[in-house]
This record gives sequence, structure tokens and C-alpha cells, in this order.
Amino acid sequence: MSLNLAPGAIVRHPDQPEWESAMVQSAIGNRVTVNVEHAGKQTIDTSVVALELAPLDSRG
Repeated sequence: MSLNLAPGAIVRHPDQPEWESAMVQSAIGNRVTVNVEHAGKQTIDTSVVALELAPLDSRG
């Protein structure tokens, strides 16, 4: 499934539940940079990790 990983999208990392949700800062190819409240900016390779869109009720 292809996600809309445009800047501002809220996503979750399935292997980092403590992050809760993260805001996409940029998405270029398979590299997505997200801002996590308590972990700062993280770069994720979406060919390795399948990010999930956060449920609507957790989006600000």
C-alpha cells in the first residue's frame, strides 16, 4: 500500500511504539525524515520499515 507521506502527515513506526506518532518533514524516494516529539528528527528507509498513517483521532 502506498501512503501519502507528504510533509505534515502523521505516521507511526511499527517497531517504535514509544514514539507514538511522528510528523513527516520530508519524503524523497524511500527516505522519509520525521520529527518525533521525544526523539527528535529521524530518517527512515521505507524500503525497510513500513510506516503507518496515524489514526485520525491522534492527528492534531
